[in-house]
Amino acid sequence: MRGAGLAALSTAFRADDVQQDGRSADRGGWPYPSLVQVAFDLDGTPLLLLSTLADHTKNIARDPRVGLLFDGTAGLAEPLSGPRLSVLGRAERSEEPRHRARFLARHPGAALYAGFTDFSVYAVAVERAHLVAGFGRVRWLDRADLLLRGVPAALAEAEGAILDHMNADHADALRLYATVLAGRSAEDAEPWAMTGIDPDGCDLRRSGEMARVDFDHSVENPEDARVTLAGLARQARQNAPGSAPGVADDPVDSDDRDG
Repeated sequence: MRGAGLAALSTAFRADDVQQDGRSADRGGWPYPSLVQVAFDLDGTPLLLLSTLADHTKNIARDPRVGLLFDGTAGLAEPLSGPRLSVLGRAERSEEPRHRARFLARHPGAALYAGFTDFSVYAVAVERAHLVAGFGRVRWLDRADLLLRGVPAALAEAEGAILDHMNADHADALRLYATVLAGRSAEDAEPWAMTGIDPDGCDLRRSGEMARVDFDHSVENPEDARVTLAGLARQARQNAPGSAPGVADDPVDSDDRDG
C-alpha cells in the first residue's frame, strides 16, 4: 500500500447526483469508481487531495464511506497471481498541516492546484481491509493489522529536516537506494528525491516514477533514522554491480548528529 501513488476510489452515488437531459437519473446507491492520487501519513493512513467539484467528493459529503483499491500487479504475466489490497474506511476532511505537506512531497505536481479553494486534503479513517496476496492467499485485515499504532512524534517533527538533508547532500545514496535496493532503472539521468520517511521505510521519486525502500525494523526517531539510512547506503553500495569492498558514505554528516 505504501508503495502506491495511485488508487481506485469507490464512493456511492445519490439519486440526485446524476442528471440526464435535466432529469434526475435513477442511479442512487450505485458504486462510483474513480482514479485518485494517494499519499500516506506516517502511520499508514491514506491521504487524498480532492476537489469539491468532483463527483466523488460530492458523494463523500453525503456518505463518507469509501473503498480504495491498491494494485500491486503491474508487470506480471499473470496479474491475478499478484497482490492487491481493498481498504474500507471513512474519508474525513483534514486540516492537519503534516497531511498536506506529505501529500505535496509525494505528488509535487499537485502544488499547481492544491491552493485552490475547492481543494482539501482528506484522511481515510481505515476500518478494515481485504488482502489478496495471490492465488489462495486471501484474508481480511483489521485496522490494527494494517496501520501502525500511532504517528511517532519525534520522527514526524524531524521528517522535513531529514528530507532536506538527504535531497541536498546525498543524491548518490538516494540513487543507490532506488537502483540497488528498489530495483529501479539506473539509465535515467534524473536524480532521485526522498519524499517521505516513516517507521516502515522511505519513499523516493524521480519525475513520475516512485520507489519504496522498506526498513528491517521500526524507526521512530531521528537518530535511528540516521543509523538506518547509513546502513542502507552501505548495503546498497556493497551490492551495487562492479562495487569494490569498502565502507560506504554515512548519509548524515557528523555535524548533523545532534540536530
